[in-house]
Amino acid sequence: MPSLPEAPGSTWARSYDYTARELVRPRSVDDVRDLVLREPGLRALGSRHSFTDLADTAGVLVSLEGFEEPPTMAGDVVRVPGGMRYGELAAWLQERGRALPNLASLPHISVAGAVATGTHGSGIGNGSLATSVTAVEIIDGQGDLVRLESGSPDFAGAVVGIGALGIVTHLDLRTSPTYQIAQTVHEGLTFADLREHVSEILGAAYSVSIFTRWADEPDGSVGRVWAKSRSTAPEIPGTVLASQPRHVVPGLDAAPCTEQLGLPGPWHERLPHFRLDFQPSVGAELQSEYLVPIERAQEAVDAVRSLADRVRPLLQVSEIRAVAADELWLSPAYGTDALALHFTWKADPGGVRELLPDLEQRLPAGSRPHWGKLFTTKDPGAEFPRWDDFKDLVRRFDPDRRFWNAWLDRVFG
Repeated sequence: MPSLPEAPGSTWARSYDYTARELVRPRSVDDVRDLVLREPGLRALGSRHSFTDLADTAGVLVSLEGFEEPPTMAGDVVRVPGGMRYGELAAWLQERGRALPNLASLPHISVAGAVATGTHGSGIGNGSLATSVTAVEIIDGQGDLVRLESGSPDFAGAVVGIGALGIVTHLDLRTSPTYQIAQTVHEGLTFADLREHVSEILGAAYSVSIFTRWADEPDGSVGRVWAKSRSTAPEIPGTVLASQPRHVVPGLDAAPCTEQLGLPGPWHERLPHFRLDFQPSVGAELQSEYLVPIERAQEAVDAVRSLADRVRPLLQVSEIRAVAADELWLSPAYGTDALALHFTWKADPGGVRELLPDLEQRLPAGSRPHWGKLFTTKDPGAEFPRWDDFKDLVRRFDPDRRFWNAWLDRVFG
């Protein structure tokens, strides 16, 4: 049986207070099915790492944290309960000599929630977290358990499903043998090098992040490069290696961040920026992110730089990454290798919402938002070739709109 109902609370950064009637933690697939058949309005709630009402509902929020079951391995595929956090899954895989190809900045996020929103790490050759999925199991709007495997007609539409098709109870993920990563921080990046060589810098190591505040720092630089390498640390022209650990936000204590200074270690202890047992990032913050076709990287960098005087007063830090193309219908990297422009804002909702329309207008054509973060784009579907196909999929999976909410109404109309 589900746990006793709870007050729904807020997102992890307290950027949004949920308005749902209650939060319930089912303990089994049968519990989830019973909830779907009984309740006219539900939404799956992951680890609360979205920044808006994406996961809210007037009815019942459903958290799968109550599923007390471990992952299971079959060959090189791991079957994972959707509510499990990536940091916990990664440690479990490492104990068995297995690994995932990539992780996001935060290991705190749930597998189902991260996959459903197209969340990603970095690396020109690395797809989003959703590209490791080989099967997904969903309780749909009729209360049926539907299993979709890679290659089936609806699979590519359902993986990045933003919670609109039902409640994802389990996912299968392809794994590889474990591997080592060494992380180095390179300081002194100039804007000229960022602008002219952004794609080359992002391809210099297995996973690369560029951190900037878009305006010149006192030393004349514009930012730092965090390189995560499977072999020799790269050389980033014009930069020097940091001599001590750094936080992604300049000036903050580096203790929450993963091991640096080139010391090799297991993949899951280096690919995220933050350690699982610490609060990630800043905490009191807002976030936005846009993925741009990588061939328009220089244009995108110039667009943000042109707004530096307005961006910097609102900004904690900005991160630039690369994401490999995929064929998942609502993935922001659908059909194109992408440059990801991430913004960690100060907790100033009014100021951020005033800036975002101008920022979005200046970004190159083909830019797509990260679904779990703040954006004001009026018609995101114009940039997704399978948008109408996804809406048809929603009608089939959820004909009574049990999983529909205000966020979907605004975005899909």
